[in-house]
Amino acid sequence: MVSATVMKALVGAESGGYLLDDIEIPVPGPGMMLCQVHAVALSPYDAKIVDYSNTPGAVGGCDFAGIVVGVGEGVTRFREGDRVLAVTFGLNSSDKTAGAFAEYALAIEDLSCHIPENFTFEQGCSMGLGIATAGLALFQTSGLHLEIPLSKSAYADEEKPSFVLVSGGSTGTGTMATQLLKIAGYTPIVTCSPANNSLCESYGAAACFDYRSSTCGADIREYTDNSIVSVFDCVTDAPTMRMCYEAIGSSGGTYIALEAVTQVVKYTRRDVRADWLMTPTITGTAVTIPGLYGRPSTPEHRLFGAQFFLLAERLMKEGGLKNHPLDIREGGLAKIPAYVNDLRVGNVRGKRMIVPLIAA
Repeated sequence: MVSATVMKALVGAESGGYLLDDIEIPVPGPGMMLCQVHAVALSPYDAKIVDYSNTPGAVGGCDFAGIVVGVGEGVTRFREGDRVLAVTFGLNSSDKTAGAFAEYALAIEDLSCHIPENFTFEQGCSMGLGIATAGLALFQTSGLHLEIPLSKSAYADEEKPSFVLVSGGSTGTGTMATQLLKIAGYTPIVTCSPANNSLCESYGAAACFDYRSSTCGADIREYTDNSIVSVFDCVTDAPTMRMCYEAIGSSGGTYIALEAVTQVVKYTRRDVRADWLMTPTITGTAVTIPGLYGRPSTPEHRLFGAQFFLLAERLMKEGGLKNHPLDIREGGLAKIPAYVNDLRVGNVRGKRMIVPLIAA
């Protein structure tokens, strides 16, 4: 139980950016847990949301790990004292208490996992957003139509591998997607810098292609014998999208991205269905971000998330999912705004930035 009523948290500032402030410790509602936060992970989302859709007074941050100190009505999978990792979506205009950058954070039972005994809090906090994003992209919104639970045995009789391209294979979402595809029986191939080939192969990539090569798309098409029908783009700019379109076989396919797709490229091939996702839809509630980033309530995404986080928990416990390489930064909550700026200007590559809030 928590005896204090006030905590330190990073919230959206009136003038923009993040502000360290004292706010009330939230109370967990139905299906929620209150957690003492031990470590948080930073992502590009944390920079984009504060720059383009800041909500003054709302707690920031998405990825955290900690210990359950209170449970709301209806919670059955977790109890006080459990070590958990969770994903939430900070700077939320609909719920200012949502967010990870705080001494205490609310976790959604459906979007949380028990941390395996062999995982540290630092490892655990790096997993939730990747699980949610890769899960939605590959198995819910992209048309790959994989079944849950994933099973290699379902594909054991296939004579040829079913290739799936992950563009940006060395990103945190890319390594998560590669692992999940391999577990599901697909053959993941990736684009990355040649310096990251070994990294991507260690997560299950069957082949790596240099995204800077002018023949990258054609090389992938040749390697896969013109058979690629599914692409997950973790980079999403016009040159990358064009390369992905070149890699897709002549029968067409599906392209799913993490940012709004480039319309000029989108219509260069009418046989390719292009779409992009907003990971916060996994909460099932409306995404209240202005413009094309807003989304209506999507209950089916919440149902998917509940199943998928259960699966991810099992896979982590069995050793089937491992974390992306970590870049651990000291300084606690007060240093996070500077670290977010490092993400903003591209000073972090190939690792998830982690900030411990409680010393191990």
